Amino acid sequence: MAGKVYLVGAGPGHAKLITVKGLECLQKADVVVYDRLAAPQLLGAVKPGTRKIYVGKLPDRHTMKQEEINQLLVDLALEGNVVVRLKGGDPTIFGRVGEEAGLLKKNGITYEIVPGVTAAISVPAYAGIPVTHREMASSLSIITGHESPDKLDRMIDWEKVTNATGTLIFMMGVSKIGYIADQLMEHGRPGHTPVALVRWGTRAEQDTLTGTLADIEQRVLAANFQPPAVIVVGDVVLQREQLKWAEFLPLFGKRILVTRAKSQASELVNRIDELGGESYEFPVIETVYPQDRDKLVRIQDSLSRLNTYDWVFFTSVNGVEYFYRHLAEQGQDVRSLYGAKIAAVGPATAQALTERGIVPVELPERFQAEGLIETLGSQLEPGQRVLLPRGNLARTWLPEKLEELGLDVTAIDTYQTVMSQEEDHELIRLLEEHAIHIVTFTSSSTVTHLIGKLKQMGVQDPVQLLSTVEAACIGEVTAQTARDAGLRVSMVAEQATIERLVESLCSYMKNDHQQVK
Repeated sequence: MAGKVYLVGAGPGHAKLITVKGLECLQKADVVVYDRLAAPQLLGAVKPGTRKIYVGKLPDRHTMKQEEINQLLVDLALEGNVVVRLKGGDPTIFGRVGEEAGLLKKNGITYEIVPGVTAAISVPAYAGIPVTHREMASSLSIITGHESPDKLDRMIDWEKVTNATGTLIFMMGVSKIGYIADQLMEHGRPGHTPVALVRWGTRAEQDTLTGTLADIEQRVLAANFQPPAVIVVGDVVLQREQLKWAEFLPLFGKRILVTRAKSQASELVNRIDELGGESYEFPVIETVYPQDRDKLVRIQDSLSRLNTYDWVFFTSVNGVEYFYRHLAEQGQDVRSLYGAKIAAVGPATAQALTERGIVPVELPERFQAEGLIETLGSQLEPGQRVLLPRGNLARTWLPEKLEELGLDVTAIDTYQTVMSQEEDHELIRLLEEHAIHIVTFTSSSTVTHLIGKLKQMGVQDPVQLLSTVEAACIGEVTAQTARDAGLRVSMVAEQATIERLVESLCSYMKNDHQQVK
């Protein structure tokens, strides 16, 4: 039975500018056929096992001819796959969707066209240029600028186009900008007409160049301004100086690699995006239920004696979550801890307990095990029994220190932190092109596992590949692990929280901008 093809617009570049329907299609796809202008992060939304086929076109070469792409979609659908053809912007605006849909129709294959946010409007908006304005332009034209001059002359009636609308939008015309400007001036547009070129709009590489029809070609050549870019012609360009906003966001222009587990990355990813950065998710770790039988027996035995503990120390959100999972599986609840004091390291861990009806004794000022000892030291007495639910990679410092103080410590590995199974060769390309600017580490295991994942994907010297990337770390322990690995640590959050990590990113960027000035 034949499958189905979704012809999906990915939006202008920023991963979050895809439509809800487009994202839903990606999440159920068996195969994704994508091009250069689709945000690479979108490929992370697919289900495990989804095939990813790159058919993008570069200015100097075509990876696959359009006719071959058309046939590929047919062949994949005939194999019974749910196929997503992911195209930059909107598929109906210079996206050749008519050719792809035409062959699908001819072969009796069901398809849907899922509109996308077109770059023609959204890219100028990110540069602070509204394509219409009540006092400047009440209409616009979207025109191809990608063809050779002779083809442009055949496809465009310059006499009519030049003054047909207040705003002219040329797509993919950087290399033809001189010819386009000359034609517009020759057919009636004044040489002082404002022009803007917005390169890689909505992405970390976003760059805007402004001028007039008379001097824009010279400015493009002087700046070595490269495609892809959207060209805006008209008085609306003058609104940029008043309305530009993206450049003022504190993380603008930075693509930031997020390495923490996918289940915990959303807060950091959202904050980066809100502050103008471009987050790139590559989870290098994941937490899993313990598989070792001896460890499971130890957990069961330890939890069967909950009423004997004087203290329970939680050092992470995962420790809380997995502790409750083990309790539920054994048919127990926290009422057995009626005689114990419960302490948490860090506000996120405390919040996880509070959501379950437990208020920790008090929080250490430093969100590490050392801070817990400093804060509770006077209450810790020899002979007290301590339960320490944690992960298999937790530091040994806390149980060792508690034992030095004479306490009886039972440490149980309620979960395991392991290297994720995901691979992302697009990340390697971005690193090779120095397109990843900052990498965030939220634990020592994210440091070691990122290096391990890169090796697993065929990188012989991961540290060298990461040499131009600045590291931002939660806490000094994580930072020291990164330094020991040979990475360049530029930012360390004073407190081990996501919000403090984000603040360190913004503070570093602010200082960096001031130095550049």
